Amino acid sequence: MTNPSNRDHLRTIAVRAMRERGLEPDIPRDAIAQAEAIKNAPTTTEEPTRDLRNMLWCSIDNDDSRDLDQLSVAEALSNGDVKVLVAIADVDAAVAKGTAVDRHAAQNTTSVYTPGVIFPMLPERLSTDLTSLAAGEDRLSVVIEFVVAKDGGVKSSELYGASVNNKSKLAYNGVGAWLAGSSPLPPAAAAVPGMDDQLRLQDRVAQTLDALRAQHGALGFETIEVETVFDGDTPQEVRPQAPNRAKSLIANLMIAANGVTARFLDARGFPSLRRVVKSPERWDRIRALAEQLGETLPADADSIALAAFLDRRKKADPQAFPDLSMSIIRLLGRGEYVVDPPGAEPPGHFGLAVRDYSHSTAPNRRFPDLVTQRLVKAALAGHPAPYSIGELDSIATRCTAQEDAANKVERQVRKSAAAMIVQSRIGETFDAMVTGASSKGTFVRVFSPPIEGKLMGSNDGLDVGDRLRVRLSAVNIDRGFIDFQAV
Repeated sequence: MTNPSNRDHLRTIAVRAMRERGLEPDIPRDAIAQAEAIKNAPTTTEEPTRDLRNMLWCSIDNDDSRDLDQLSVAEALSNGDVKVLVAIADVDAAVAKGTAVDRHAAQNTTSVYTPGVIFPMLPERLSTDLTSLAAGEDRLSVVIEFVVAKDGGVKSSELYGASVNNKSKLAYNGVGAWLAGSSPLPPAAAAVPGMDDQLRLQDRVAQTLDALRAQHGALGFETIEVETVFDGDTPQEVRPQAPNRAKSLIANLMIAANGVTARFLDARGFPSLRRVVKSPERWDRIRALAEQLGETLPADADSIALAAFLDRRKKADPQAFPDLSMSIIRLLGRGEYVVDPPGAEPPGHFGLAVRDYSHSTAPNRRFPDLVTQRLVKAALAGHPAPYSIGELDSIATRCTAQEDAANKVERQVRKSAAAMIVQSRIGETFDAMVTGASSKGTFVRVFSPPIEGKLMGSNDGLDVGDRLRVRLSAVNIDRGFIDFQAV
């Protein structure tokens, strides 16, 4: 009998963690059968559609992503404005409400991405094939179109169904390096005449959108995202990911598209699911962190003042800024889904400084986006809303809980992978920062390698943002525990 690989070990850990938190790692047989019975990608849908297959659509996602949810294209207008079109995969055309696939999606509500293995929300026959906006394939979509003025404001918008074709499947790393001037144009873009100008235009309009949100108080965080690097089936390194301009491009276009979608539903008298971050849970501690750095924030939560503070700190100490960003993100509290009835005052999103914000751009990966797509398509087809307010309330509550559970699973398995990597370094000391302090304990992040763990022993007086020296004292791969002690 052969020993399981480290990748298999991580999958076992992930499966157990998912089940402990109410997530189902295995797609049910009836859902698999439903997906396998679909022989071709849908070509017709009830709402009217346009033929936009000849436009210079491109996708920009992770290097290994196959579940492609959105395409984008931009057109410069004669008055200096820019028309942006974001095409969202029409998952509803293949996954009807109440079917076996839909029931599983409603159970987990999100795909779960762990080192070494992905647990998709939808069967891969759909998410990475028939409902993916794959390169060179004709696909149905819901297009979110909006015109961006020279100052970054959205002047007009509309939504409609359309057939599209992805002319260039691109990745964040390649496009980001090219936009930064450190790498040639990726081959998949170079092979399409005009794609270089198309990407520059999308980048320019994305920066314009970002600049206007910054003026309104959008919080300009810069966090250290990490990836687990494998050598075959063995994790070898935890590597920080540098800020990426292509990721910023897509993020800004999607924030705008999500706002347009929320306003579209409200204008047609439809309810919507909104993603919100309310007023910060620990504004007092955020103020205390600012005071430690010689700054003063208002007594009441103020996104514009916080955004200005973050901008000053990024310029004053760029090396320490990611740690400050993470501290404040933890202190802001988690996001949640809420229902916005038609005509009500939108709840808004504190961190993004936007009044209207839905989740609508990733229906292959997130159930709230599929629900929003069904609401949009019903409005376009002239049907009543397919969900009642009560149903949407239940969906919002479940999606918030399951997304939180998925985040915890992903974090636990990342720690298990990190524990595999650092288990030979027990006894070594590291520089660290406190990232969490509550009744559950005190947690720290080591700067190099970028890993997190629990600070054991008595740690009275320590709070988020404090810096200290720690010793790696123990690891537990199966539970994803990495323990430190203050030196």
